[in-house]
Amino acid sequence: MKLVEVKPGRATLTMTVRPEMVNGQRIAHGGFIFTLADSAFAFACNTHNERAVAAQGNITFIRPGKLGDILVATAREISRNGRSGIYDVCVTVDDTVIAEFRGHSRVIGGTWLPAETDATKK
Repeated sequence: MKLVEVKPGRATLTMTVRPEMVNGQRIAHGGFIFTLADSAFAFACNTHNERAVAAQGNITFIRPGKLGDILVATAREISRNGRSGIYDVCVTVDDTVIAEFRGHSRVIGGTWLPAETDATKK
């Protein structure tokens, strides 16, 4: 996987389907597509400097990915309220949607970066 972009509530990752990623049908194994989507979701839900984990994730496979395809997973924040968030991830090959993922996040406490104090401001 390659991290392409991260913004508040958003993330984009890519992954090329390699020979070891195809199944007996000679198409991209759904587990790899799920992993890519889940990773984009993880980056997006952790962009607010609060530690967040997946509470639930669901994927719908629309079209197959093929050997050599460059999959692009684009995650976007749909809702963030209290400790809960909802994120949608669209997985595409060129302009074709091959899967849609929805993840629910839960903030578990703590931050990724230390809080800025007067002593650290410069």
